[in-house]
Amino acid sequence: MLPVGDVASLIVGVLALWIGARFLVTGASRLAGAAGIPALVVGLTVVAFGTSAPEIVVSTGAALEGRGDVAVGNVVGSNVFNLGVILGLVAVIAPFRVSEPLLRRDVLAMAASTAIAVAVLANGLVSRLEGAVLLALLAGYLAALVIAVKNGDEAAEPTGDSSGATDGAGRDVWLGLEVGRTVAGLAIVIVGGRVLVDAAVGLALSVGISEWVIGATIVAAGTSLPELVTSVVAARQGDTGIAAGNVVGSSVFNVLGVLGLAAAARPLAVDPAVVLALGWLAAVTAFATVVLATGRQLTRLEGAALVAFGTAYWVVSAIL
Repeated sequence: MLPVGDVASLIVGVLALWIGARFLVTGASRLAGAAGIPALVVGLTVVAFGTSAPEIVVSTGAALEGRGDVAVGNVVGSNVFNLGVILGLVAVIAPFRVSEPLLRRDVLAMAASTAIAVAVLANGLVSRLEGAVLLALLAGYLAALVIAVKNGDEAAEPTGDSSGATDGAGRDVWLGLEVGRTVAGLAIVIVGGRVLVDAAVGLALSVGISEWVIGATIVAAGTSLPELVTSVVAARQGDTGIAAGNVVGSSVFNVLGVLGLAAAARPLAVDPAVVLALGWLAAVTAFATVVLATGRQLTRLEGAALVAFGTAYWVVSAIL
């Protein structure tokens, strides 16, 4: 019999993620418009890193407890989920055309970070030094974003005054209110993600699933729900810049930031099953990169293919 408390926590976690995601997307998109910053940049930074907070908490905590399988499985599985299920669902809801900055820099950064992850994890070990290198690469990526904004590559001049600015749609934006809404959304998403993951792990352990499978599937999907809900809400509201930026930015941050921080906290040893998982991640990353880089538009058909690819990872991981 399934634990009633875990089932209740699972439901509460999902509801918290939904409410928090709505606050987060609304606040972030309005602040972006008021400041003259494209939604893409907000999606790649504030939203992406905020929704990746559950991955940080779970993977770092697992590393400190000596559970390398959970820590690494969470990162690899989350990225498969991000690029397969989430990016695919965004395209199914609202097919979008990729902008030049996203194509030129951020998709390539995503592909490069995946290649680095494959190289680092190939021997089943991640040292503290390798973790430090990953964190340094993340700092370089963030620096590139800051430089791009300062150079005006992706930002327009701010509009409105400090008390009553307007966003790109001409709506009044009260900065204090939207900052509060965004921070509250981030907090609710983080707490909701943690509650959901704890409940999911408890349910999985009650039926005797291995730690690798828990990390690569249950925990990965649980920690990716903030990205899922945030991107779906953004896509439904027409904010495809935030939706796509959230997926790409979270994927980069998971590999460089989450894996790097976990390894820096404690060297990681991983189950040999990581090899198959890395192959799956490399394949879905290559597919997503090619689709975004060639047609410059992710169609509903391509989105459905990504969803099928990401879902198949769950099935294969559970069987093997």
